[in-house]
Amino acid sequence: MNSDSAVKTPHFSLMPLMFQNFSCTLAIMAFVALVGPVASILSLEAWHIGVAMTLGGFTWIFCARWWGGLGDRHGRRRVMLLGLSGFTVSYFLLCLFIDLSLEWLLTPLLAFGGIALGRVIIGVFYAAVPASAAAMVADNLPANERAGAMAMLGAATGAGMVVGPGFVGLLAPYGLGLPMYITALLPLIALCVVWWRLPDQPPRATRAMPSPSLRDPRLRAPIVVAFVAAFSVSIAQVTVGFFALDVLQLDASAAAQVAGIALTVVGVALVLSQTLMRRLSWEPLNLIRVGAVIAAIGFAATALAASDWALWACFGIAAAGMGWVYPSVSALAANAVESSEQGVVAGTVSAAQGAGVIVGPLVGTLVYALNAVVPYVLVAAMLLLVSAFATRLARV
Repeated sequence: MNSDSAVKTPHFSLMPLMFQNFSCTLAIMAFVALVGPVASILSLEAWHIGVAMTLGGFTWIFCARWWGGLGDRHGRRRVMLLGLSGFTVSYFLLCLFIDLSLEWLLTPLLAFGGIALGRVIIGVFYAAVPASAAAMVADNLPANERAGAMAMLGAATGAGMVVGPGFVGLLAPYGLGLPMYITALLPLIALCVVWWRLPDQPPRATRAMPSPSLRDPRLRAPIVVAFVAAFSVSIAQVTVGFFALDVLQLDASAAAQVAGIALTVVGVALVLSQTLMRRLSWEPLNLIRVGAVIAAIGFAATALAASDWALWACFGIAAAGMGWVYPSVSALAANAVESSEQGVVAGTVSAAQGAGVIVGPLVGTLVYALNAVVPYVLVAAMLLLVSAFATRLARV
């Protein structure tokens, strides 16, 4: 077990990785905020966008472990620069395609094909970014500092989730193309920062070695928790707008506003909780155990929410708990394996999260049809099981 095989590297800094996470997340969330109006102008149906987003998620799942293994064999910095370069170019080309599609008013079929292809290519390259960042943290920090460092990366991601849609809202009155092109510059800046500030380190796997299997007992807990965490958050994201419509009895415009504020609260709560988490010296399993209970309370209380303020408060509580769970999963996985396996394992955790993001909306919308509160009760129950699972592992 690689509980503390890494030594703290004097020249290693989290700031380039944090800026990279912030920039890429902001760009992705800006695209998500813009895709609805874009689809309306291009006469695309909601399912067109859903399929395009799902295809991007599948490529992320399938490529994450592969990128992680490349990082083990060829060095984290080299793979990170390659993935970030591909993301930067493909995101810019997608923005250019959408802008030209709006100008030329392409047929729905051509517009759908271009957006779907762009999302697939972005997913291929983006898969390298979180996996390489997590593995680099594991390479350069001892076990007792990894959870806090992962939390700071998560806080940067949360900040991108908050700033991205708000940035689009500020610039959208000047046209849909302007926010796309400006957000496309951020990954390019991040690429320059990573190239300039991250040290080049030798590969951890000095010879061809078999990658840890998905059935490896060391990965069982991280895979389960990563999947449940992403599954839970994605269900909340996809159902909150419907909840505002059906339970709070709001009209479409008001429901969209309430849902948007709820997701902003989620981003703020993630940043705050993950910033606080770094000040704690708890083990990853303890953070998962407590964070899952807090999140379960928030989601369960959502089922009882009868006003917009109650909904926002419940989402804030749930996000605060998830803010402890997410980075702790990465730290738990990193502490369980050898240094030569960090890339593949980080990619495995990223793939498990990607699977949760894909499966969550499908299950969430199906059970929502039974009753509007069922998705939140389901998520709360699953998180309580995760907490019990973590408690049991902590006692072994």
